[in-house]
Amino acid sequence: MIKTIEELRNLAADYKKALGHEKMKILVCAGTGCMSSGSLKIYEALKKIVTEKGLYVDIDLIKEGKKGGVNVSPSGCHGFCEMGPLVRIEPQGYLYVKVQEEDAQEIVENTVEKGEVVERLLFKNPETGQTYETSKSIPFYGKQNRLVLEHCGTINPESIKEYIALGGYQTLADVFEMSPEKVCQTILKAELRGRGGGGFPAGIKWDSVRKEKADQKYVVCNGDEGDPGAFMDRSIMEGDPHRVIEGMIIAGYASGATKGYIYVRAEYPLAVKRLKTAIEQAREFGLLGKNILGTGFDFDIKINKGAGAFVCGEGSALTASIEGNRGMPRTRPPRTVQKGLFQKPTVLNNVETFANVPLIISKGVDWYLKIGTKGNPGTKAFALTGNIVNTGLIEVPMGTTLREVIYDIGGGIPGGKKLKAVQIGGPSGGCLTPEHLDLPMDFDSLKSVGAMIGSGGLVVMDEDTCMVEVARFFMDFTQKESCGKCVPCREGTKRMLEILEKIVAGEGTMEDIETLEILAETVKDGSLCGLGKTASNPVLTTLKYFRDEYIAHVKEKVCPAGVCKAFKSYCIDPELCKGCGKCSRVCPNSAITGKIKNPFKIDKEKCINCGACANACPFNAVKEG
Repeated sequence: MIKTIEELRNLAADYKKALGHEKMKILVCAGTGCMSSGSLKIYEALKKIVTEKGLYVDIDLIKEGKKGGVNVSPSGCHGFCEMGPLVRIEPQGYLYVKVQEEDAQEIVENTVEKGEVVERLLFKNPETGQTYETSKSIPFYGKQNRLVLEHCGTINPESIKEYIALGGYQTLADVFEMSPEKVCQTILKAELRGRGGGGFPAGIKWDSVRKEKADQKYVVCNGDEGDPGAFMDRSIMEGDPHRVIEGMIIAGYASGATKGYIYVRAEYPLAVKRLKTAIEQAREFGLLGKNILGTGFDFDIKINKGAGAFVCGEGSALTASIEGNRGMPRTRPPRTVQKGLFQKPTVLNNVETFANVPLIISKGVDWYLKIGTKGNPGTKAFALTGNIVNTGLIEVPMGTTLREVIYDIGGGIPGGKKLKAVQIGGPSGGCLTPEHLDLPMDFDSLKSVGAMIGSGGLVVMDEDTCMVEVARFFMDFTQKESCGKCVPCREGTKRMLEILEKIVAGEGTMEDIETLEILAETVKDGSLCGLGKTASNPVLTTLKYFRDEYIAHVKEKVCPAGVCKAFKSYCIDPELCKGCGKCSRVCPNSAITGKIKNPFKIDKEKCINCGACANACPFNAVKEG
């Protein structure tokens, strides 16, 4: 156990020196995505081969005198999910993509023993044919500014020693030499805004809790992350849990809180496992618990697993869930900083917000304010998904444009198709168009066009996407996740979903579109919590930017994107039909008849336009029309 600040600094120097004696480090992505593709088998194979050759070292073996070896380590998410499983070789910076277990021997023999790169495992641009040796040279990484994500993919997330060697918990030591008020003022001056969606200044929260008089105060980390397609917080918790913990301890010291909770959705078992490991290690090293580093400050953290309710991403619903109550929002005031968890003053920020804190304090306010835009400093992590060449986890300065993200980092739209829309911020966000490609992505700019950053989900959609169906999809999600406490959200989302389902079924009217818009505004203005107030955003933005698609569904009885089943019809081309009968066998409604070796026919009155026949036909004889 480390008992003083001086002991921590001395230990950090020893660990840093030990890491400097590694000849090479092999980092195997062990984030959820790569693990599902078998990356742990790759890690085990590499470690086994390196150990058998007598080359393996870790930070403890080096401290004991074994130097110049090779460390094989699991890491968090590298971000380039499209190319996983990923293996990074340091200090060379090589990045191997789509690695398989059988590649382990070749990696060790060529890269470890001969110092040669395995060219066939490098990333190759499918359009230009250019091969990239290092991660920094790949446009996907080169255009980013990975600050919060700097350790994700570069360190072992289950090693507190490695985190300390790289400067971890040194900021905490520095903070203990500052007054709580000064720490709050530092976060205020840095203009750090909450990365969970609302963008509220974190420093104001911290200082408000600091000023409250109470026998107990809390720090709560929101790791619920319920947006479809979002996985930023998950990756940070999996890849750099100690930084989140350090940020929480600093928040506790600054606000006067002595207890912390991390609320993680139960669907994130790996994040929970690594957070538990990190908390146990921090306690063992004396960085959590009583009298931390001999300063007299007490702080400890518990993990609370959520059951997956989307509404528990809202602050007051989250604290209610931790208390053992049903996750439903509370009326405000009083606000969380006054009466939050267990009716006590509470600092509540999300994972990414806390992960920013050690960086801001260690590198300084002036450094932080130079990144991003005025009023929106720093970076933001996004989960880039959908119809995009390079899906993955990215981090860019606030104010980066959609064009830069989609085309420079994301590699554009697959198949040469056109961009149609970008859904930003999940169900609480809105749909943007190609007209917004040069819009800076920050809290204020997005709000001005009816969207929001949200937690950071970015879903890219191409020309084959039906925007009415997109609105229906998100409204279906929101309606199911509504806690039901307030009438506007409970009833309004249900009515909106019914209208959207009616429109995509080809039964909508122009009056339905008008009613939909009125309902959307009512839900926005009248709902109790932030989630309810933003539930209408996908509807309002699609009505604003894609109203012609709604009208086409209603007036022309056609889906311009050719997506909605109600507007599809199928026929069989007798010239192409070979009479195999496969279409008839898969038809769920017995709408296809005919004799073997003769052309079959579709009874359009019976046909439900499911498309099963088209998928089953080996001769492309089933046509839409």
